[in-house]
Amino acid sequence: MSRWRSLGVADQYGKRAIVTGANTGLGFQSALALAGAGAEVVLAVRDLDKGQIAAQRIREQIDGAKVRVVYLDLDSLASIRVFAAGQAAFGPLDLLVNNAGLMLVPERELTADGFERHMGVNHLGHFALTAGLLPLLSRSRSSRVVSVTSIALAGRRVGKLDHGLGLTGTYNPMRAYGQSKLAVGLFAEELDRRLRQAGSPVVSVLAHPGWSATAVERQQDSAGASVRLARKATAVLGTSPRAGARPQVYASTAPDLAGGELIGPRLLVRGRPKPMSIPKTLADRDSAEWLWAESARLTGVEPRPVAGVNGN
Repeated sequence: MSRWRSLGVADQYGKRAIVTGANTGLGFQSALALAGAGAEVVLAVRDLDKGQIAAQRIREQIDGAKVRVVYLDLDSLASIRVFAAGQAAFGPLDLLVNNAGLMLVPERELTADGFERHMGVNHLGHFALTAGLLPLLSRSRSSRVVSVTSIALAGRRVGKLDHGLGLTGTYNPMRAYGQSKLAVGLFAEELDRRLRQAGSPVVSVLAHPGWSATAVERQQDSAGASVRLARKATAVLGTSPRAGARPQVYASTAPDLAGGELIGPRLLVRGRPKPMSIPKTLADRDSAEWLWAESARLTGVEPRPVAGVNGN
């Protein structure tokens, strides 16, 4: 029995999952957990070499692990379209873990499509990916979209959504990151509302890792003093990626989740995962609906929930 199965991860045999950013950190640990519970796991990664190394590490730890590595660059809407189209050949999808992300880019940078990079990768890329994969998720009788937000949001330290989406005003890397994770949370909650209204078999669940020392925290560059201090504090005080991944593994596999929950560590920064109260910022329907419409306009796609199980 794998370490994850010993922690009570529900049986995932026969299920197919996609985890973005699965070559390292929280994504790798989530993929390892799902493979250990029997799922077929697609490691959706930007760096194929690192992805293959991650897949081999999983195979070494899990006898008979079913893992595949597929290229996905969330910086690019064209790459997202190609990835989603390629997954159609493999049939129904049971789980999408929107895990990949970047943090604390020191200067304002743009994606290939002209989005501020935090917002483009962390939210808009996953918005477009979810839109592309929702038809496959809708063919499963019990499927989920798990989105990964931040402890800053769970801890009520993020203000209202900036309608500039990172492209206007003075740039601050911490604010840009926080705004992107607020967008992730608003999207996850709005997605679940729309899925419920449509009578879809898909549910949307949100998770945050607490204070976790992950790869996005360890980026080395010409960051300012406040960013360097945040990274040093996280390196010393943050939990391991395996511990940080437990909330999103729980959100992915716990059988009793109905959708719309926020899963985080019991002690906020660390501890066993549990459902938490939804911050008021995520209950802002006006902001959520505006973000949904603007995300659809910017990406040219939109998740369209359908009733019942489509195609089974």
